[in-house]
Amino acid sequence: MSKLHFVTKHANEATVQRDWWVVDGTNQTVGRMSARIAAILRGKNKVYYTPHVDCGDFVIITNAEKVIFSGNKLEDKMYINFSGYPGGKKEETAKNLLKRRPEAILERAVKGMLPKNRLGRKMYKKLFVYVGAAHPHSAQQPKELKFN
Repeated sequence: MSKLHFVTKHANEATVQRDWWVVDGTNQTVGRMSARIAAILRGKNKVYYTPHVDCGDFVIITNAEKVIFSGNKLEDKMYINFSGYPGGKKEETAKNLLKRRPEAILERAVKGMLPKNRLGRKMYKKLFVYVGAAHPHSAQQPKELKFN
C-alpha cells in the first residue's frame, strides 16, 4: 500500500504576488468593510496564505467620509485617546470624528483587526485611506474590489 505525500508550499517574500485593490466606502458599514479589508491585508484571500509571512495585498479606500454605522453607533460610539499624562484622556464621538477626520475611523478599525506585532505593523502600511474619490495610486493600476 503506497502513501500519498503532499508537500505544503510556504510563502516567502520572493514568492508573494502583491495586487492593488481600490474599495469605495460609499454606504459601506464600517465594521463589515474593515473585516474584509483586514483579511486582504493579511493575505487570507490567497491560496498560499502563510500566517508568519506578510503575503497580503495593498488596499486603497476612497470616499471614507461616506461610510455608515449600524444602530446608534454614530451618536454613542466613543473614540478615546490618552496622552499618558494626568488629565490627558480625550473622548470624541463617532459623529464628530467622521466630520473632522473621516479617514481615521477606517484606519483605526482596520488596525484593530490586524495582529499586534511587527508583522501587523508591516501589514498596516499597505492601507491607504482617502477622503473623496481621487487617489494618487493610479500608476499601480488597482482593481476594483466589490463587496456583496
